[in-house]
Amino acid sequence: MVVGNGLSGWAQVAGDGRPDVTLRAEAKLVTVPVAVRDKKGVLVKTLGKGDFALSVDGQVRQIRYFDKDDNLPLTLGLLVDTSMSQRAVLDEEREASTAFLETMLTTHGGEVKDKAFVIEFAHEANLLQDVTDGKGKLQAALKQIDADGRDQQTTPDEGGWGDRRGHGGRGGHGGTVLYDAVYLSGNELMAKQQGRKALVILSDGDDRGSQETLAKAIEAAQRVDTVIYAIYFKGQDFGGGGGYGGGHGGRRDGGGGESRVDGKKVLARMCEETGGRLFEVKGKETVAAIYGEIGEELRSQYRLGFSPTAADAEDGYHRIEVTVPAEAKDRVQARDGYYLGK
Repeated sequence: MVVGNGLSGWAQVAGDGRPDVTLRAEAKLVTVPVAVRDKKGVLVKTLGKGDFALSVDGQVRQIRYFDKDDNLPLTLGLLVDTSMSQRAVLDEEREASTAFLETMLTTHGGEVKDKAFVIEFAHEANLLQDVTDGKGKLQAALKQIDADGRDQQTTPDEGGWGDRRGHGGRGGHGGTVLYDAVYLSGNELMAKQQGRKALVILSDGDDRGSQETLAKAIEAAQRVDTVIYAIYFKGQDFGGGGGYGGGHGGRRDGGGGESRVDGKKVLARMCEETGGRLFEVKGKETVAAIYGEIGEELRSQYRLGFSPTAADAEDGYHRIEVTVPAEAKDRVQARDGYYLGK
């Protein structure tokens, strides 16, 4: 999503003793990545600009920009849950993630390259590798995931978290700071990137002890035009209470008696509100197979753009709805909206 200050169109500037001057602000586009599937779940790749309709806060907007997303550079973030409940699937995740990055990271026009970063999270979020196009660095980071069975404290070599080697949650040495990992990915890493952006979360969705809420984590991704995909693996329950985030993104500030949060629903909400998709590891749906589906979708997205009106450019949250002809019975997958201002 390309948004920023100066979306008001015309601005009046008064000078001391001089006549008012009308300045034309540069028009900016809000862009919306969209995937479309038919009633059988097969990706629809042949639609044109005229097949889509777009509205903002219930008002129809003209689609001024239309393209296929695979022409733009991609920044991928891999967020791997290394808490005790996920130990059984970590080796599979490492192997599949390595193959996925080898396939997805390509060069555009001989110069611009796709990039990625790697984060692991348990009782704190650790940036194992900052944004880079170096496949060797990324593969080395994947090998470090949960090395020696504990959270890593690796210093990134290209910025990002800077001198902070981890972002600790409130849960001490027991916890899973999923929301913090997503929030930091958007707010500190994706905010600096251009083009297509996607996070892939490998987790059971159980957050215990994050400083940020579920709502804030989703907002951070929406503000920087990042689509979230989640690979859900129902891990072993070691007890100790439910997630702190709650289905509505709240936090527990002490005390007991809170019902356990459904991690799968948490991940589903993240995906739905950012235009991504939830997958579950079971049966033939291995991590590798799911990565293949995510890769296909990222190569099959449409990119719609519209110029915000004065109302669309007001601070706050603006709801987006993208539709295709009803008779086609296709299902549109796009984010719910976008934020402007603080």
